[in-house]
Amino acid sequence: MIDGRLPPAPIGGLMAMTAVSVDEGTVEFRCLPDESAYNPIGVVHGGLVCTLLDSVAGCAVHSTLPSGVGYTSLEIEVSCLRPVRNGGGELTAIGRVTKPGRRAAFADGEVRDGDGRLIATVSSTCLVFPLGDE
Repeated sequence: MIDGRLPPAPIGGLMAMTAVSVDEGTVEFRCLPDESAYNPIGVVHGGLVCTLLDSVAGCAVHSTLPSGVGYTSLEIEVSCLRPVRNGGGELTAIGRVTKPGRRAAFADGEVRDGDGRLIATVSSTCLVFPLGDE
């Protein structure tokens, strides 16, 4: 997806997030939220940050899986540490696998604002399963 050979996931366009780098077990996304992501009090909705974290953790796990194997989030624990405000710059999210597995895999991640301040963290467990008819 990063090199354009495959189309990006539709959620990326909806949430204005883009994968910018991937190595085995590590993924980085960027996101520049606009007013469409605001909640009623005028800050970026926490659901956008949660989706960003779920995405980098899951994609980090995906980067460790062989062809024909999929994953889905089994559990995510997000800690929001500060609000995302207008003018806070582009968000950078990084996900890292902490323990790969054949049935479950574990990943952590973080989101930082344009000034490098830590916005939120995630701890994720993903269910790993074979793709195809079952």
